[in-house]
Amino acid sequence: MIGLVGKKLGMAQIFLENGHVVPVSMIQAGPCPIVQIKDKKTDGYKAIQLGFGEKKHYNKALTGHLKKAKLKSAAKLMELRVENPEKYKVGEKIDVSIFNDGDKIAVVGWTKGRGFTGGVKRWGWHGGPASHGSTAHRRMGSVGPGTSPGRIWKNKKMPGRYGNERVTVKNLKVIKVEKEKNLLYVKGAIPGAKNAYVIMLKEER
Repeated sequence: MIGLVGKKLGMAQIFLENGHVVPVSMIQAGPCPIVQIKDKKTDGYKAIQLGFGEKKHYNKALTGHLKKAKLKSAAKLMELRVENPEKYKVGEKIDVSIFNDGDKIAVVGWTKGRGFTGGVKRWGWHGGPASHGSTAHRRMGSVGPGTSPGRIWKNKKMPGRYGNERVTVKNLKVIKVEKEKNLLYVKGAIPGAKNAYVIMLKEER
């Protein structure tokens, strides 16, 4: 798989030739310089490491790592597994031109983090009676199965941390590519909040 690292900018809408309006997500897609090439002999797997964006404050370790690619800084470093890493060179840039209008892509992102949440929000429980006198509007209730086995079963749905999970959404359609602005307009649900980093994947030719 070949792809790009990008940033989710927000929502927009595009009018098609037939007059239909399509809601789309705008993604700042690259350009992404190749920072490192990993192969099976040295690293145990085949991949390329891409850089995206810039940041003001960076340390010496990052400066040294980016030196081979002739970069000063990178806001984000992400890896993509590829079958033929020898096809690529350090310093080479991959931009939005690898995508075309109408392409089907997969987008990898991290869902919005909701922190520690109760079972009603996390698992969609119906909750208890809403009437006066009830003290169990959103409570859990009984969780243990009694004397035997005298413990809570594994994987019991309970309150806990919800969100901030890596998700891959497949078969999203590219509606429009703006090569001059490095923008990608994609129809479908893109995981994550506004300004979240995402990976857009395309089958290698």
